Amino acid sequence: MGTMRKTITLTNKQNGWITAQIDAGHYANDSEYIRDLVFRKQECSAEIEAIRAALIEGESSGKPRPFDAEAFKQRMLAAHG
Repeated sequence: MGTMRKTITLTNKQNGWITAQIDAGHYANDSEYIRDLVFRKQECSAEIEAIRAALIEGESSGKPRPFDAEAFKQRMLAAHG
């Protein structure tokens, strides 16, 4: 995997937070912390897209059917004790 050098500007408070995370042993350096933030944002975005796709699929699946919660509970109890 290739890497690319970037220059970023942070507030003193943000820099202090990153430094505290490194000092606490959570990250080895600033770059590792920033890469982790980007990775987490990518994961979150992928999860949101999966949820959106599931919602669209559900909305497109047809008219809703009535749901009897009590009958469902009884079926589950009968099947799984």
